[in-house]
Amino acid sequence: MVMIDRLRTYKKEEVFFSYICVLPIIILAVTFVIVPLISVFWLGFTNWDMVTDGGNFIGLKNYKYLIGNEKFQKSIINTLFFAGVKIPLDLVLSLFIATLLDKKIRGRSFFRATFFLPVVIPMVAASIVWLWLYNPMITPLNQLLSFFHIKPSRWLYDPNLSMLCIIFFSLWKGLGYNIVIFLAGLQSIPDTYIEAARIDGASPNKIFFKITLPLLSPITYFVLLMGIIKSFNVFTQISVMTPEGGPLYSTGVSVFYIYQQAFQNYNMGRASAAAVILFFMILAFTLVQKYIGQKNIHYQ
Repeated sequence: MVMIDRLRTYKKEEVFFSYICVLPIIILAVTFVIVPLISVFWLGFTNWDMVTDGGNFIGLKNYKYLIGNEKFQKSIINTLFFAGVKIPLDLVLSLFIATLLDKKIRGRSFFRATFFLPVVIPMVAASIVWLWLYNPMITPLNQLLSFFHIKPSRWLYDPNLSMLCIIFFSLWKGLGYNIVIFLAGLQSIPDTYIEAARIDGASPNKIFFKITLPLLSPITYFVLLMGIIKSFNVFTQISVMTPEGGPLYSTGVSVFYIYQQAFQNYNMGRASAAAVILFFMILAFTLVQKYIGQKNIHYQ
């Protein structure tokens, strides 16, 4: 009985010290996550404008306004278009390049570093450089087109091309991160699986689609999940390269619309309501992707 009592006393002390250890994290989470999240939900039902430092409860008026607002609808469409184009391209290109870099080729380390270099460049600095590249007056891109006798383009000033320009830049900027993730996944696949398939006479295509790709499903799931979250939160490159949301608001995404409502129009209530809608959109897409993706994940 004495040993049991001592054991129980020790466990209580252990639990107490464990709470002490996690207390700073709990305080940070409550201060910077829970409280702001509750505040955003509450502000969505008010007309707080950041100027008078006050607001009244107005119910669902902010949400009714947003649902009927053409600019907000355009921002949702632009966000979905950005995600729908960038995520598949990012997934396919990063996996393809990672497969090539996984092979024993000359200068493999150099190519790996080259593809990852844009990831470590600050987003604002990279956006400014590409803003110069897209300049229709002095851009090297138009000079290259003229060399091939192709009509120059207005790039970011063309409502039909502006979002595609943002997507191409975003692919260049973040491709290296996914390449590294896929490389880690490829290198974790045991060579015995590949060798056994080769002995059985499997072609390289069958090895990739029947062995490599299924074993990469946890990595693919992670890359896809992060791609959804990042695509719905894209902001910096759009703010720098198209400060007004592009011609005809062609690059105005949801986060950019929220920024305009909050810090240009000073309508924090309406911005909070838009943020809540975006939150539930991301949550819905994440849950759907999780429900569909986890069925096809095969852990080694």
